[in-house]
Amino acid sequence: MLPIKRRSLIQHVAAWSSGALVLARSAESKTPPVEFLHGVASGDPDHHSIVIWTRVSGSDEPVEVYWEVATNPDFKDIVVHGRTTTTRYRDHTVKALAAGLRAGSTYYYRFRANNQVSVTGRMRTLPKGQLDHLGLALVSCSNFAFGYFNPYDAIANDSDIDFVLHLGDYIYEYGRNGWGGDTASKLGREHEPPHEIVTLSDYRQRHAQYKTDLGSQAMHAAHPILLVWDDHESTNNPWLNGAQNHQEPSEGLWRDRRDAALRAYYEWMPLREPEIDEPREKLWRHFQFGTLATLTTLETRHTGRAKQIDYRDHIENIHTQTDAEWFKDEILAKPNRTMLSQEMESFLAIKVKESVEEQIPWRLIGNPVPIANMPVPNLAEHGIELPNQQAAVDSANPNLLWKGRFNLPFYLDTWDGYPWARERFYNLCAASGATDLIVLTGDSHSFWSNTLQDGAKRQMGVEIGTAGVSSPGDFIEQGFDPHTAARIDQIFAEEIEEVRWTDNLHQGYVKLRLSEKAIQTSYIAVSTVSEPAYKVLSIREERITKKGSSVGFVDAQ
Repeated sequence: MLPIKRRSLIQHVAAWSSGALVLARSAESKTPPVEFLHGVASGDPDHHSIVIWTRVSGSDEPVEVYWEVATNPDFKDIVVHGRTTTTRYRDHTVKALAAGLRAGSTYYYRFRANNQVSVTGRMRTLPKGQLDHLGLALVSCSNFAFGYFNPYDAIANDSDIDFVLHLGDYIYEYGRNGWGGDTASKLGREHEPPHEIVTLSDYRQRHAQYKTDLGSQAMHAAHPILLVWDDHESTNNPWLNGAQNHQEPSEGLWRDRRDAALRAYYEWMPLREPEIDEPREKLWRHFQFGTLATLTTLETRHTGRAKQIDYRDHIENIHTQTDAEWFKDEILAKPNRTMLSQEMESFLAIKVKESVEEQIPWRLIGNPVPIANMPVPNLAEHGIELPNQQAAVDSANPNLLWKGRFNLPFYLDTWDGYPWARERFYNLCAASGATDLIVLTGDSHSFWSNTLQDGAKRQMGVEIGTAGVSSPGDFIEQGFDPHTAARIDQIFAEEIEEVRWTDNLHQGYVKLRLSEKAIQTSYIAVSTVSEPAYKVLSIREERITKKGSSVGFVDAQ
């Protein structure tokens, strides 16, 4: 396939209409000049409404912003419009709820302020009634420091996509001397502000930087987005009362930092505001796509998660397989180590049960972190050695080969670190009549094709995991060369019962094309994120079908 050169947002809009409207300036205007430097976005749709978003730059004063929604890109048929005033209090971001729309319909929208006009965005409401097909893109882990958001740009150009499901790590909190700093320096994509973000001003500035990426602007203008957050929207590995990457007192109170992060997230994303007296952290949703599918998204960070177990706190007590089994049974599987809040669980149970009772063919779960059981195989028996830079590391370090020696979980921040909570999740879904889950997962920077089963070997569905938009695969990041990383992928697929296939070598996205009889799954890679020009390649195709109350893979290419 020929390389794709990143098109500007204006060119994307022009593809929809030769009369596309771009920034218009009035030299005679006496109003302060403003610009829409961060593009436009839509998201959080239901059947008759959707949130539209932009940000006004260039004025510290309150700015009155007008918005319009039309059935065509030349805005000859405006169906709803309104105005709002944005101020420094909300970082001059703008959100409006466009309501009274037709279900399953495509619309175009734009913003005006001080005689300036934004680019045009395209959006779609949720379909209602009989639906024959649906296209979803799965994305996760977009790290500005590691490269251009080429997968976003590819999604903007993908005509199969109706909605984008972002599964978390939309931004990263690290400073220039943190993870990805060396790569960022080479690419000229160093984080702003330069330090690790902690305050409301910091988080706002980081969101603003991420939305300058042209691929991001193109995707947001082309498709509505459904949002799930993970950890890096606040900081690495948070739980209810803290986070791995938060140090008190030097970085202040955890609750203050978390609240600042979530406030900035709501300001900068096309997301419905919470109801009165509802906290921002309760970000879970249920979307129904006509008669074809439902999607319930999970919140696993700020409302119910118990503190993570850290291998380093237990490694001195694990010397034999017996020690490892005791650790898994008595430490990891300890009861009441939760991932979901009781309110989240109640919401999930109700929505899954409704989906089953309405005989919806496909039940999708938007899940931030991998849920499949992934005990690391004994890689040393396959001749895998630590990369050179790790060879001198103390033998007590909980590296990949050490985990493989005892078949311990890959990571403890995923559902593998919360087996009691995973069984609770499976039992809740099964009690609601759902053992046919399609779990859609981010976080790991790798593609995954997994089958799911509970502790009693009851089949619970399948898991589809997407690679990072720009974040590198774990094995590559840990220093393994591409050949060895690919070999580890193969060993995982051969020896881990629930893993059918995985790939940690590429960045990209997953495309799902749903019909009543099957889900066609395409794992889409981009050739590079180190420069704006790239190629697109489907590295694997799979077909998921349903039989009775179970789902499974029937073939792969």
